[in-house]
Amino acid sequence: MKFLYQTQNPVANFQHQFGLRIHHVILIDGLAITAHIAAMEPTFTDFLIPEPAFFGPLFSMLVLALLLDAVFGDFPWLFSRIGHPVVWIGNLIAWFERRLNRTDRSNPDRLLRGAVTSLIVIAVAAAFGGVVQFVSSLGDVFRAPEVLLVAVLIAQKGLYQHVKAVSNALKKDGIAGGRKAVSMIVGRNPDTLDEAGISRAAIESCAENFSDGVVAPLFWYVVGGPIGICAYKAINTLDSMIGHRNERYLYFGRFAARLDDVANFIPARIAGGVICLAAAIGKMTSGKAAWHTMMSDAKKHKSPNAGWQEAAFAGALEIALAGPRQYGSEMVDDPYIGNGRSDLTAFDIDRALRLFTTSCLINAAWPIVLKVLWVGL
Repeated sequence: MKFLYQTQNPVANFQHQFGLRIHHVILIDGLAITAHIAAMEPTFTDFLIPEPAFFGPLFSMLVLALLLDAVFGDFPWLFSRIGHPVVWIGNLIAWFERRLNRTDRSNPDRLLRGAVTSLIVIAVAAAFGGVVQFVSSLGDVFRAPEVLLVAVLIAQKGLYQHVKAVSNALKKDGIAGGRKAVSMIVGRNPDTLDEAGISRAAIESCAENFSDGVVAPLFWYVVGGPIGICAYKAINTLDSMIGHRNERYLYFGRFAARLDDVANFIPARIAGGVICLAAAIGKMTSGKAAWHTMMSDAKKHKSPNAGWQEAAFAGALEIALAGPRQYGSEMVDDPYIGNGRSDLTAFDIDRALRLFTTSCLINAAWPIVLKVLWVGL
């Protein structure tokens, strides 16, 4: 008995991809028998665990996205005209906050309203990611929007430029210029900062945002594709806008703040490990000190996540970060993280940026290594 299996025509391949009933011809001893075989329908789980993550062209997508970010950064020529996606998310959050965060409501009611706001914003962002994911699933020629999305939402070059601007301003315009530049990236009161305070603030921002702006978006893209990275950016933006421990947002932003802690739990620890590795192979940095300081001092930070990166930076550069500082009219008396010197200068910001650059290169490699171990290139 001879078996020969063949599709009736090339259209069947297209039909099979979209789960349609297709015709096959089976030849048994020269007799043609037509079989009707229903292809397996794609499941909802298949959509939530997208092809571009572990099993898709992860290497190519990430390399292209990271190269685009390295060259164009935040695409200022484009998003100065149409607005950045994170700005779109921020505008949506502000719209809900103005209407729902009312001081005449009870605390439990404000907590509920904040949770509803957070869930709606995350759902809208995830839906946008789902559209990009659907377009990308149509074929290789349709993957450009996904590459662009990842490039825009991973902020390597943008963070480097903002921190470097603080160093340049200190060197060129002194403390006045440094205060103005650092006010663009931190929430503390810049009018009270001297050169050491400005330098510490810039380095702390670089360390914390290495996780929030670089490691975590890439992590959630690997895990959940465009849906994952868009949902994460919504969570992170919610936390930065309403996740504050003050009278206005203590209850309304509590859900967003706790959700951000959960979303960053794993990426923050990955970021700390990446910084330690970068310090071990870099110049004028100590990987051993970075590791020991991270393990001993990360818990000193009020955030369950931010301390890992800041402590790793402090140990690697042999400096002290955090400590007493002022946010608006509120004075915060936090302990120092790290046992090194606290009298920092613009030179220390430049050292931190070299460590940041090496960390970004290592961070770009781990998803590729993971894919090779998981399914191979």
